[in-house]
Amino acid sequence: METKNYSSNSGFILLGISSNPQLQKPLFAIFLIMYMVTVTGNVLITLAIHSDSRLHTPMYFFLSNLSFTDICFTTVIAPKTLANLLSETKAISFVGCLVQMYFFMAFANTDSYLLASMAIDRLVAICNPFHYDMVMNPRRCLLMLLGSCTISHLHSLLRVLLMSRLPFCASHVIKHFFCDTQPVLKLSCSDTSSSQIVVMTETLAVIATPFLCILFSYLRIIITVLRIPSAAGKWKAFSTCGSHLTVVALFYGSVIYVYFRPLSMYSVVKDRVATVMYTVVTPMLNPFIYSLRNKDMKRGLRKLRDGIHS
Repeated sequence: METKNYSSNSGFILLGISSNPQLQKPLFAIFLIMYMVTVTGNVLITLAIHSDSRLHTPMYFFLSNLSFTDICFTTVIAPKTLANLLSETKAISFVGCLVQMYFFMAFANTDSYLLASMAIDRLVAICNPFHYDMVMNPRRCLLMLLGSCTISHLHSLLRVLLMSRLPFCASHVIKHFFCDTQPVLKLSCSDTSSSQIVVMTETLAVIATPFLCILFSYLRIIITVLRIPSAAGKWKAFSTCGSHLTVVALFYGSVIYVYFRPLSMYSVVKDRVATVMYTVVTPMLNPFIYSLRNKDMKRGLRKLRDGIHS
């Protein structure tokens, strides 16, 4: 039988978060509020860091870029999801799907590498404080940021080129609220076993590398902190890592659950919930996590507020 790639002409249908018509408007309201909170919170964090010279340090340099990336990351998905919740067609073109997939993976991986960069920053600050300024100099921080972006975009380009060559000749309904790799792969009418191996291998390389970097960094930090004789000293050292560890746990917990399983174990409902966690919930919570227990950030936000009122 001749295989024809219908998707390049007709595109896909995004099933969305729920197919229940009665839930569309409540879900629209919830997602709109979450998206607005995400954008507002991360914009405030970015502005506060740039407006307070005392926050011009490597840690806050990476945090401001993490906030900016979170805004882009969520914006790749949220507007289309919101539009589809009020639309009857829920259609997305084949090219539009690949573009969404590209930028989604690029920003998600940049998030991952920025979290690793922040872990390295804490490692140097706690384990080698006397050489902190020399090691984490502005040039090195900029190179770490550029490296994070470059690797992430190359990974996204490889994934999209791979997906663009697959034939889609059966169902064109994506059982998800955006174009993610696993649900799109399930629609291909060809043997995707080799594609799955490639996807799993390069995903493992790109995601596991920063994750292992974070684990190694915190293992070194724990060993160093345990050598501190006073309990107050230990608490002070660990307190600088609490916010970062919380974000890492939320982000990587859901990412590992979604992507590091065989395609045969893919579950529509469970994967939607886990995906919402790291695509919407974690970017929304980041500003609160980094500001509620951080005196420097609270001071920066107060300064930003006073500057706006004046």
